[in-house]
This record gives sequence, structure tokens and C-alpha cells, in this order.
Amino acid sequence: MSPRTPPASDVSLTHPDRLYWPDEGVTKQALADYYAAVWPFMAPYVVNRPLALLRLPDGIKAQQRFFQKHAWKGMNAHIEEIADPQDPDGEKLLRIADFNGLVALVQSAVLEIHPWGTTTDDWERPDMITMDLDPGEDVAWSAVIAAAFDVKARLEARGLAAFVKTSGGKGLHVVTPLAPKAGWTEVKDFAHSLAESMSADAPQKYLATATKAKRSGHIYIDYLRNGRGNTAVAAYSTRARAGAPVSMPLDWQELQGLAGPAAFTLANVAPRLETRAKHPWGDFFDAAVPLA
Repeated sequence: MSPRTPPASDVSLTHPDRLYWPDEGVTKQALADYYAAVWPFMAPYVVNRPLALLRLPDGIKAQQRFFQKHAWKGMNAHIEEIADPQDPDGEKLLRIADFNGLVALVQSAVLEIHPWGTTTDDWERPDMITMDLDPGEDVAWSAVIAAAFDVKARLEARGLAAFVKTSGGKGLHVVTPLAPKAGWTEVKDFAHSLAESMSADAPQKYLATATKAKRSGHIYIDYLRNGRGNTAVAAYSTRARAGAPVSMPLDWQELQGLAGPAAFTLANVAPRLETRAKHPWGDFFDAAVPLA
């Protein structure tokens, strides 16, 4: 699964030894090297998509955090600005077109990449659904895995494919590729109905609303990632958290043995890439069908 030749970039890294994850010893250069290794697999999930970006110029230990959907002063030209067709006179949104754009994000201390579930070729018709399984503090990891398989079964019963990845945070993301046909309203309504059906069938396990008072002992089925302008962390994106975790695509077969939602980090991804025969999401877009 490891690419033969890492992509080259025209973007120069200044202060490549700057520590983004100090405790883990992860530098700006190490982050760029990681993205070079995963670029062939990651590209379809970040290229030509509106992006929301979490920038931490002084690394994860610093107070300064910028969640940015628009340009900032001194932004690299490889990070493109693009007008939202529904708000042509408003502040422009951000996207990248190639690996240079990704390295420009690294240079800009972007430690999390959160794309829309559509491309800028087809703004109004999403090409994926993301169901974010967000467990309360006292929920067993095995219950989160069971919830992911529950979502998978419900999606497949509707004729849709289901793929899974770690969030790099607390839970799992079950992601469905779509042939772009249905609009945002239909896609969000479908995701909402899926969450509601799970909550109705197992109210002792699942919530379809983010009610803090009820979160204990429950998994929140977060369907709100699927509205226009909403985002979910990209496959292979790092997270600005201790341990330098990564949102890692998985095979369903390996989910049962997974230690936890932050099991994959910048420290252990390289061996995974070198030993796996194929990309677990290699057929993601080939499995896309329209939402009926």
C-alpha cells in the first residue's frame, strides 16, 4: 500500500524543526513527511473541497488556536480562495488543488483538516454521508464498535455502502459514498432519520440529539456533519490532540481488534502503510450510488 515515490512539493517549509506535538517530538517536517506518504490515498478526500482548518502556529500545547474557513494574512498562494455560489459576494472559502496545497497547510500549522462532504465541482450535491459516533465518557469502546456495525447494517439495508475510520478523537466515523444526485436537505434528512431510528430502537444506547444531560452512558449519533457548510475531519488528517492521533480508514474486519479511537498515530502509521497489501478505502468512490 506504500506509494513508490513520495510526491514533490514546490512549497518551502520554514523552521522545519518547529515542534507541533512537543511531547511526541513531531515536527513540521515530520508532518509534511507523513502527508507525503499518505497523499495518494488521502487526496480524494481533501482536494477541491471547501475546507475548515484548525491552525495552531505554536503547536498543540499553546493557547492560540484558529478555526478558519477564510483566508488569513500571509496565506500561501497554494491555498486557494473560492467563492461560495450561494454567497458570491461573501468571504471566500478555502480549498487545495494538489499536494502543494497540503504542504502549504502544514507550513501554516494546520493540524486538522475538515472538508465539506462535497466537491467544488458540484457544490449542492454531496458525495458522502458521515455518521459520527460520539460516546459519552462512560461508554465502553466495545459499544462504539457495536454501534458502527449497527450503522453499517442499516445503510446496507438501504442499498448503500459503508466504510469506517477512526475519528482520532473519541469515536468512529461511518462514511457512505454517494453518487452526487440528492441535495443537502435530502442527505441531511436521511442521516437524521437514521440517527432517530437507532435512538428509537435502542434508547438505552443511542441519542439522536446532543443533550448534555442525557449523554452519560449513551452514544450520540451525530448526523449534523451532513448539512451544507458542515464538516467532518478528513480521512488521514491528524488531530490536534495529545499522542498525535490520525483519523485512519479501516477494514471492517480489523475493527473488532482495535484498541481505541486514537489507536493510529503519527508514530505507528508508517509500518501500517508498508505492511498492508491494499488501501482499506480503495474502492470507496467505486461503491457510490445515488441516495434513493
